[in-house]
Amino acid sequence: MNMVDKNFCMSSYLAFRYIERDGMDFFEGLHHQNIKPVTDTVKVTTADDIDAALADNFAKLRGKRLGLMLSGGMDSAILAAYMRGSDAYTFRFTGGNLYDAEIARAKYYAETYNLRLHYVDIDWQTIEPHIDSLMRAKSAPVHSIEPQIVVAALQAKSDGVNMMIVGESSDLIFGGMDQLLARDWKFDDFKARYIFTDPADVLVEPTDVSYLFERYRRGDKIDFLKFMDDVFAIESSSSYMNAFAVAGIDYADPYANLRMGEPLDLHRVRNGEPKYLIRELFAKKYPAFPVPNKVPMPRPVDSYFANWRGPVRNEFKPQLDMKNFTGNQRWQLYCMERFLNLFDERGV
Repeated sequence: MNMVDKNFCMSSYLAFRYIERDGMDFFEGLHHQNIKPVTDTVKVTTADDIDAALADNFAKLRGKRLGLMLSGGMDSAILAAYMRGSDAYTFRFTGGNLYDAEIARAKYYAETYNLRLHYVDIDWQTIEPHIDSLMRAKSAPVHSIEPQIVVAALQAKSDGVNMMIVGESSDLIFGGMDQLLARDWKFDDFKARYIFTDPADVLVEPTDVSYLFERYRRGDKIDFLKFMDDVFAIESSSSYMNAFAVAGIDYADPYANLRMGEPLDLHRVRNGEPKYLIRELFAKKYPAFPVPNKVPMPRPVDSYFANWRGPVRNEFKPQLDMKNFTGNQRWQLYCMERFLNLFDERGV
């Protein structure tokens, strides 16, 4: 049964970047639905296991014209090795050369495996027209990666691609989130570290989101691995699902069908080897190229909101100082205010 609780939804979006409770909505007539985790997975314990499983996944996609979201990082670079002759799409920001090194790596990967590399030029004027359609489809404010994924997906669709491939799940499955894995967290420390924007800092009527962390409390510690498996997986994958659905094109994440056959070796992760199995597989696919560091999907939110003065609706605390917020936090505040303006004028 769906319930309306705008204050809860605002706090959940700010803290977790998605509405954590299914059936809890911002307004009457809006119904968001979270994804369900993949359960049919293949157990892998070595880089060779991953190689074989990925090859099998791609064999099942024969007959489709595939496109690859290709960054400068390891995950999409490895996927390129199974996609010879396909199309690849790399973001290029028209506002400057901030990501030139990443573009150079993507070009190398594409040349190595004979992919047709396309650049997806991104700036505020490119992504802004897609924000409202994404929020309407999701019935919630959206992640900052979603508009640019739509731009890439529409470009690929116009090129004749009928399925996009992404490597989004690899970080979570294989130990790529090294900052969150850096130590055995105390409960309060992890909660403070994980929350994206603290609702109490910006909302007039915040809702306490501690209940979600309490599910994973172990005395004064927290089962942070289980928390990330359950919470982060939904937040991240939902963004891709929504963006590709709005663009009207299928997508697949071959890593999402895999799981570690042995417990994650946190000692290796914490001593310079995040995603150690993926690093090993990358070295096999690109023996003459140094293994790159983790590369999150770049998005120039700092430049988008460099001069933004902050939200003005009465749900927000007045005169928030935007210098106290990162570019991604400013995106959240902007996006949520824009969402509220779409569906509710009472707070204007």
